[in-house]
Formats: sequence, structure tokens, C-alpha cells
Amino acid sequence: MAIRPAFGGRRGVGTACAVSLVAGVLVSAGQLPSEPRRLFGAGVTGAFEGWFENSDGSRTFLVGYLNRNTEQALDVPIGPNNRIEPGGPDLGQPTHFLAGRQTGMFVVTVPKEFTEQQRFTWTILANGQTNSIPLRLNPNYIVSPFTDVAIKNVPPDLRFDEKAPAIQGPIAQLPKAQTRTTSIKSPLSLTVWANDDAKYASGTMAIPRKLPPPVQLEWSKYRGPGTVSFEPAKPAMETLAGGAVNEPFRGRSTVSARFSEPGEYVLHLTATDYSGSGGGGEVCCWTTALLKVTVTP
Repeated sequence: MAIRPAFGGRRGVGTACAVSLVAGVLVSAGQLPSEPRRLFGAGVTGAFEGWFENSDGSRTFLVGYLNRNTEQALDVPIGPNNRIEPGGPDLGQPTHFLAGRQTGMFVVTVPKEFTEQQRFTWTILANGQTNSIPLRLNPNYIVSPFTDVAIKNVPPDLRFDEKAPAIQGPIAQLPKAQTRTTSIKSPLSLTVWANDDAKYASGTMAIPRKLPPPVQLEWSKYRGPGTVSFEPAKPAMETLAGGAVNEPFRGRSTVSARFSEPGEYVLHLTATDYSGSGGGGEVCCWTTALLKVTVTP
């Protein structure tokens, strides 16, 4: 049985019972952990989406989080209040937590020697509340984020340069982040090229009259000392090819990022296809990427 995120609808065909590990507790689909959400003042809990194997024998944990505040984003610096141990406290996790459920935001890779008995623990202290989750190679938590087994859907691929190698799947890691430099006085222009197979599935396999775009992008701050604003806040993709269901899509999108103060930032990008946020509960098919930005005075 594969473990599926608890927060998101079923898209599905051929899915096991949807459950997730949040705050160390298995939660049935549609339920929240014990603490209800609030506008402000609630805590943040990591969310273990599952793990997958790599071709070199290593394994990768796929990790998101639940910020139980519906209106309050939080900044929790790396350290005692935001740590992954052993080996941390910094294993590439976010320090800026968007409101609500954020699925599969980053990954942590472990060597092939890592055993089922070993574990990492991600602890977050926010608004006076401490929550911890384990990351383990439990065989019941194997996921397939690169191919939907039912219809062979795959995640969008992204490029920050039209001729650069593509990024595909929820594989955001700080060591692999590309870099940019800008000044506090100048907005940073960010252009993304995307390709997708535009495959669509639902419980009935009927295609609705109003579909979302084949690829949707969401930029956000991941780390950094100040605030970051994006214009437009919800970027649309210019269609370069395709645009219909099962018609391979190619598109381009540009946003401007403004920073409130100088320093070192990390931006997070999520690209979803027709399967929607978190793959609609299937743990496929979306893509994540990180971008390190140095902002000078």
C-alpha cells in the first residue's frame, strides 16, 4: 500500500487508501491532525509524503508541511526551532512557511547504506508549539512521483534557460539550486519554460468543460531575511505549442521578484499539471525547483 497525502482530493484510478504521516500520526484522507486550523497563532508540522529509490541505489525522502494558520506565513530560522537531525540542523528545509498545506516542497537524499531502522526527525517550533515528524524508509511509504501508474502521466519539465537541461519532478534541493544576483533597487526578472504531456484523468475519466491551464506555476519565498513579492502574483503561461488535453504543451512565463531588503534568499517554484496540487492525492505529477538569489544594497 502506498502512502498518499491527506490534504487533497482523489484524482483517481487505482489508488490505495489515502493516508499521510503528519505530526507522527497516520491520518485518514480528509481529516486534520488533532489541532484545528486558525487564522493566526497555530503551529507548523512537517509532512512526510513518502520516499522513492534512485538509479544509483540511494533513496530520497519527499517532504512538505502543514502550516495550520490560514492567514499567517511564518519565518523560522534554521537552528533549535527548525532542525533535521541527525546530520543537521540544516538539510535544506524551508525557513519560510506559507499558510496551509504545502505538499512535497523539498527532498532529502540518503545513501543506499541507510537502513529501515534509521531515521531523520524534523522538528519545528512555531508560535510556541513544537511538532516533530520522522523520515524513515518504511516499505509502506514508497511513492512514484515521476510517473502516474494509471495513465503514465509525468510531471512538467522546467528550464530557467531555454537551452538548459530540464528539471522534472519534485526534486528541489539547495545544492542543486541555480543562482541569480540583483539589487534592492531592481526587480529580478524570472523567465521559465515548461513542457508537459497534458494527460488528464479523473474518477470518471470525463473531461470537464472548464479545465485549468496545462501547466500552472507558483513562486514563493523559501528562505531569506526580508519579504519577496511577485508580479504577477499568479503568473499565466504563454502557450507556445499545444494547449488541449493529451496534446503536448510548451509554454513560457515571466515574473518580476522584488525584495524588501538585501541579503541571501532562496525562491521556490512549483509547477503543477492537470493533476493539480499534490497530484490530486496521487503523489504525482508536479515539479519543484529552488533558485538562490543574492540581493545587493
